[in-house]
Formats: sequence, structure tokens, C-alpha cells
Amino acid sequence: MSYDYDLFVIGAGSGGIAAARRAAEYGTKVGVAEVSNLGGTCVNRGCIPKKLMVYASHFPALYEDAQGYGWSAVESSLDWQKMITTVNQEVERLNGVYQRMLDKAGVDLIQGYAKFLDPHTLEIGERKVTADKVLIAVGGHPVKPEEIPGIEHAIVSDDMFHLKEQPKQIVIIGGGYIGVEFACIMQGLGSQVTQLIRNDLILRGFDDDLRSGVQEGMKQHGIRIINLTEPPVIEKTPQGLKVTIKGDSEETVVADAVSLAATGRKPSLEKLGLENADVEISEGAIATDEYSRTSQENIFAVGDCTDRINLTPVAINEGRAFADTQFGGKSRTMSYENVPSAVFSTPEAASVGLTEAQAREILGDAVKIYRARFRPMYHTLTGREDKTIVKLVVDQKTDKVLGAHMVGDYAAEIIQGIAIAVKMGATKKDFDATIGIHPSTAEEFVTMR
Repeated sequence: MSYDYDLFVIGAGSGGIAAARRAAEYGTKVGVAEVSNLGGTCVNRGCIPKKLMVYASHFPALYEDAQGYGWSAVESSLDWQKMITTVNQEVERLNGVYQRMLDKAGVDLIQGYAKFLDPHTLEIGERKVTADKVLIAVGGHPVKPEEIPGIEHAIVSDDMFHLKEQPKQIVIIGGGYIGVEFACIMQGLGSQVTQLIRNDLILRGFDDDLRSGVQEGMKQHGIRIINLTEPPVIEKTPQGLKVTIKGDSEETVVADAVSLAATGRKPSLEKLGLENADVEISEGAIATDEYSRTSQENIFAVGDCTDRINLTPVAINEGRAFADTQFGGKSRTMSYENVPSAVFSTPEAASVGLTEAQAREILGDAVKIYRARFRPMYHTLTGREDKTIVKLVVDQKTDKVLGAHMVGDYAAEIIQGIAIAVKMGATKKDFDATIGIHPSTAEEFVTMR
């Protein structure tokens, strides 16, 4: 049977574009449907604009720290509108870059929602296209917890990049990495931040030393973190959003016009017509095998819509592995072991491999922990009490390093390098045999005894 396309990709985010470009390199005729801007969550509502705001949030502390090194005091104020405008201008520039990449690869871009009519036919607006293979790469979106009264008055993380004015007081609901990052961003930019979490510690799923280290640092920087005993209640008042909080005691906080719900994301599967293609959904996500194939032989899915590891580099690697396997004659799968990740909080945190708890669950007492907690040299003159934590999780029987975790400046940059060693199966002896770069924080990973 003849089709309009060899491959049609639904969604022009990180995974979809990576797959489309790689497939096109193999001479495949590729089409892509996208209803919004190119680049998906990462470019438009996530990694990129958020990291730019992280950078912006660090300047006040740098101005203050400079005084410890002999610089005179700096009086400076934030022009919120200018910051938001320049951040979004960079997002627009990147959209143009993605468009040029698709054009150069010879990939057809069709604007609009794509809906399955059958396993090989898609409807995009009034247009119908057919494809031999279809890749779903529609990503996910933030969700608001329905159990919180008044949650309709709160915004989600997507909205943070378009606020016309900086909130003086903000309440953030949720202790995951998105809530933590925005709490630190807003505090650094000068807002008063109250963060509401359901557990004793933020960042569930990360190593406990990392979780406690980041939480302690956030509190030192002035962020109020409250452990909830009941869901908060949000009311809209003339003064702003009144948030009633029940923790160790009951109190109310009035946030000026904004309360951020950062309690999670879910796959964006609405309007796809998956039932018309008999694509199986499991626990709200598209079910796939190790080759990203769905329950339908010719339909595949990558990225956040599969809810495996929701990280941009993972989606990109999944997309390329799919294209290599299906169109390049290079069968390969994505490995989900030892995937590094970072939280761009203040202090920053990063991790690769097993947490201490995960390792002990598998190996019990065979796990040995190497840990260092110290005040970094940078702060010997600033007067700050910020602490850095570095940690290795090791299997005593094999001497293999199972996990590496860090809290402190440049944690992401350092763990990215450490991740190569962990991925290659390095042992603690390999770390010990490596000469450190002195004086640096990174050298602690090769000097711990």
C-alpha cells in the first residue's frame, strides 16, 4: 500500500524532532504535526526559560558575596518585565532554530492537532494524511490537584514565564523538582516564598542526604517550607489569594495574585483518538515495549507521554534509538540505568545511579557509603554557612560505585562527568586512583575514605 509518509510524528518536542531528523537522514519521508511552538515543554515552558530565570535569580547573592572579597556594595533592582521579555525572546529564537533544522532535514511540518482515524490515517484540521509508521511524541502537561478547594485560582508552572508583574508573596504547592526550582528562583528574585509539602522532605525519589541538604539550604536562604497535615484551602479575596494552611498549626498566607500548583504532570493524550488505533494506555500513559512500540504494530511512542523517565535527553535518545532501529538498520534500545539528573535549586543538586535506600533494598548490609559534608572554599570569605554534600554509594562485594549524589554549586556539571564513570562500571578503587584537581569541590569524589 502507498502512504503519504514513511513516518509521521505527532508532536514537535525534543523527542519528536530528534526522531524526525534522524529518520530523515536515512532517506525516510517524514511529516510532523505540532499544534503549538516547536521544541515542546523543554524549549517553551521548561528547561530553557527556567534555567535562564535560575541564572537571573543568582545575581543578588553574587552582589552580596562580592563584598566579602573587597568589592563595594551594589544597589540594584530587578526589572521583571525586561527579564521576562528577554527570556521569551530567546524562546522565540530557538523556535526559529528548530524550524530551520526541520527545513534542512526535508521534514514537512503541519500545524494543528493530529487525531487518529485508524492506525495508518491521521486527521489534522481538515487535512488527512496516511503513514506507514506513526510516532507519538506529545509530551505531558501540568495538572492541578482536584482535592484542594479553590485550586482553580492557582496557576501552573507554564504560566510562570508570562507573569506581567513579579509577585511579592507567592505560595508554592508541591515538593517535587518543579516546585523546588521555582521556589528558589522566586526567592532569589526577591519574592517571599512559602512552599507547602505533604512529606517531611522535598524531592521524593532522590537520595535522602540530597533531599535534606537542599531543604536545609532553602530554609537558610529564607524560604518557608511547611509540612501539610491537610490539603490547603485557596480563596480569592480583594487583597489577593488567601491560602489557609494546616500543618503543625493553622495559619493563613495572602499571596498577591498568584499561587503556584506544582504537584505533577501527566501525559497529554487528549484529542489523539488513540481508541481509533487500538493503542493501549496503562496508568494514564502510552504503554510501549523496549523498542518504543505500542500495542499497535506500526505505532510507537517516546518521551513524557510514556511516563518512563521524563527528561529531555531521555526523550531525545528514545527518539533517535527508534529512528536508528526502524529506518537505519541499527537496532538498539534506550537504557534506563544510571540516567543522571539535576535539580536547579539553590543549592543545586544532581544525582546518578542508585540512592542509598534503593541500594540497601537490593544489597542490604553489603552497601558502603562514602560521604563528605563541608563548607566550600568560596564561602570562607562570604560569611555564608552554605554546605556542600558529596556522596558515593558502593557495593562492598564488587567495589562497584552504584550511585553518586551531590548538593552544592555546579552539582550538575560535576555529576555529568561522574555519570560517565558510573555508567562504565567504575569501582571505588578507580575513583581512588584518579588524581583530584585541587582546590575544587569535584576532587572530593576521588579523595573520600
